[in-house]
Amino acid sequence: MFQKILVAVDDSPAARRAVTCARKMAKLTGAQVILVHAYPKIPDYLGEPNLSQTIARHLERAEALVQPLADELKAEGLDVITEILEGPPADAILRVADARDVDLIVMGARGLGSVASLLLGSVSQKVLAHATCPVMVVREEAEL
Repeated sequence: MFQKILVAVDDSPAARRAVTCARKMAKLTGAQVILVHAYPKIPDYLGEPNLSQTIARHLERAEALVQPLADELKAEGLDVITEILEGPPADAILRVADARDVDLIVMGARGLGSVASLLLGSVSQKVLAHATCPVMVVREEAEL
């Protein structure tokens, strides 16, 4: 059924639940898991060496978030790829989904952004509106 499952990750409870759901689905279907994380675009006006240092810090933080999740999934026998991109999260998710030809996108209902509690996050809304594959939106446990 699913061969490639993209999971959008940040440090939110909803994203952690999305990883759990994707893990279960990947185990059932034998799908490859693609963990995607996006960090904010770095302004060019910072100039060198500030630009390189800022990018390095963002990459270091992203790796610290994504790699333990990848290691955990690999330890359970899953095939895992990580993608860390610069730019708006919804755009990064959609780019990777298209480039990797994924069958399913799994993501949290709300990430780290400040969004009204009754609405989906803006990232979730954009991905739902523009994805060419099914999207599973996972809510935080307290919201169930």
